[in-house]
Amino acid sequence: MNSTALLTDHYELTMLQGALHSGAAHRRSVFEVFARRLPDGRRYGVAAGVGRLLDALEHFRFDTAVCDFLHESGIVDETTRDWLSGYRFSGEVHGYAEGECYFPGSPLLIVESTFAEAVLLETLVLSVLNHDSAIASAASRMTSAAMGRPCLEMGSRRTHEEAAVAAARAAYLAGFAASSNLEARRRYGVPTTGTSAHAFVLVHDSERDAFRVQVESLGQGTTLLVDTYDVAEAVKAAVDVAGPGLGAVRLDSGDLLWMAHRVRKQLDELGAPETKIVVTSDLDEYQLAALAAAPVDSYGVGTSLVTGSGAPTAGLVYKLVARGSSAQADAPMEPVAKRSSEKATRGGRKYAFRRIGSDGVAQEEIIGTGTTPDAVRVDGRDLLMQYVAKGEVIARPSLEEIRERHEASRAELPPWSTQLSRGEPAIPTVYASWE
Repeated sequence: MNSTALLTDHYELTMLQGALHSGAAHRRSVFEVFARRLPDGRRYGVAAGVGRLLDALEHFRFDTAVCDFLHESGIVDETTRDWLSGYRFSGEVHGYAEGECYFPGSPLLIVESTFAEAVLLETLVLSVLNHDSAIASAASRMTSAAMGRPCLEMGSRRTHEEAAVAAARAAYLAGFAASSNLEARRRYGVPTTGTSAHAFVLVHDSERDAFRVQVESLGQGTTLLVDTYDVAEAVKAAVDVAGPGLGAVRLDSGDLLWMAHRVRKQLDELGAPETKIVVTSDLDEYQLAALAAAPVDSYGVGTSLVTGSGAPTAGLVYKLVARGSSAQADAPMEPVAKRSSEKATRGGRKYAFRRIGSDGVAQEEIIGTGTTPDAVRVDGRDLLMQYVAKGEVIARPSLEEIRERHEASRAELPPWSTQLSRGEPAIPTVYASWE
């Protein structure tokens, strides 16, 4: 990976320059990432992108070419350029386990270092976490609505090429079974799948010829696309060519509920009861829920998923919540907070604890300052883990571990958390007494 240092905003550098001149750059500081609210209609969010962020943090370096660019462009002065040339993040990073469900106020990421080191990370942190958490949150709603039927991520052609890779990872950690994106497989190990598009049928002299070639190339267990011309004729041709062991047929248009019933009946009558039905065509969580009664075996989801299904950002912010009383390394820490209307923040480094009832169902998210008090640490679990210590990554859960974390986290939420209707967050955020 190349340097990630310029994946940032201009004002991060101007703040750094001013703080270096005032001396505030060296004050110990605590920044926190949180959402003031969930997107309209959502009952929970899903923390995602931490693994990608850790990769980016390790490459956050201002090499000679970058430093010269910043200085020659008049963005930073010579003193700031020289400081940047030696930049290495040396602080601590704690946060929610990737895949964990979160709620308004949840401190998803806590960055502790000097002001200079931590302020430069704001844009990078938010661009990664906002995108990936939005996609994972949408994916979680979709896999819940699918009620155990596999969901396949197919949105690469509907977003930026790099966003497509990140989206495939985020969807997979939230329960999607596979992706169409090969770079996501190479980079992150996300399983991939794919067969053919309508163009493959159209380039051959007949639909039957296209099916024959695909079966010869990919085997009897392949999935044949049957809605290029006439669905009933295509299904008949598909079974004729592949035999009753045909893997699946795919429907990509029309009234999917009605068509799935019709195709299921036809496949059974043709002696192919084990042939599965895959449906695609601009699906979202609402359509998946509507197809619950249809004889569908899996879904392919694209545009809606990679755009967050109406919420393309998680709305996360990165705010300073504590600072040293002076630039001395051992200076006492003091909370700081915004008081502006509708954008007020709560000062002090936070702890986060989820209270779990005797029935195993989450009851509330408790947020307070400092470390979790013994009086709070009963009937539940702490939510923060350490990712970075003294600038070094010390924890990097695998994608499979993250999938398991999400499944367990979602399973402990109240039953109404999966409702698609508008409503309040699945559990309330309770703020402990503030210092």
